[in-house]
Amino acid sequence: METIKDLLDRLNATDECANIEAKRGSSVQRSVIETVCSLSNEPGLGGGYILLGVERDEATLFPDYTITGITNPDQLQLDLVTQCAAMFNQPVRPDVEVEKTASGKLVMKIFVPELPDGQKPLYFKADGLPRGAYRRIGSSDQRCTDDDLYVFYNKEDSLDSSTIKDTSLDDISEEAINLYRRLRERVN
Repeated sequence: METIKDLLDRLNATDECANIEAKRGSSVQRSVIETVCSLSNEPGLGGGYILLGVERDEATLFPDYTITGITNPDQLQLDLVTQCAAMFNQPVRPDVEVEKTASGKLVMKIFVPELPDGQKPLYFKADGLPRGAYRRIGSSDQRCTDDDLYVFYNKEDSLDSSTIKDTSLDDISEEAINLYRRLRERVN
C-alpha cells in the first residue's frame, strides 16, 4: 500500500483520478460505498484508494488537498467494513489502515482491490442490476447501464473462444458446420 504522503502528493499533483478518491470522512456515507463498488468493478484498474480525512482547500489561490483528519477511526472502520460486507451482492473486504500524520491528525486509508472477472459486477443488493452497479470513470463513480454490463459478461476469454489442446479439424462435425452455414445463409 502507498503511504498517505505519497497519495497526498499524487492528489496535489494531479487531483482526484481513477484510483484515488478523497473524502472528508466524518461518516461513511453512500458516496464512499459507491466508490468501493466502482473501484471493485472497473476492468483493468487494479483497484484504488479512498482517503478519509482529506479535503480540497478551495480557499487558496491554488487549491490543494489538505489533511483535516478524522475523529472517530474505530467507528468509521466498523461502519465501512460492515456496509461492505452487507450491502452488496457479495462481501467486499477492503484493506483499511489508520495513519497518524506528522501534524498529529488521523487519516483513514482504504485500498479497494479490483474483483476478479468472474465475481463482477459488484452491485447494491437493494438496487439490483444495472442500477446498483457502479464503474470508475475518471475521478467519478458512474451508475452502470445495460451497455456497461456487456463489459462484465462478454469477455473474450470465454469458453467459446478458448483453444482446446490436442484437437484437429477431424474433431469438428461436418453436419454441424453445414447446419451453421444454412442458418447463417437464412439470416443474411
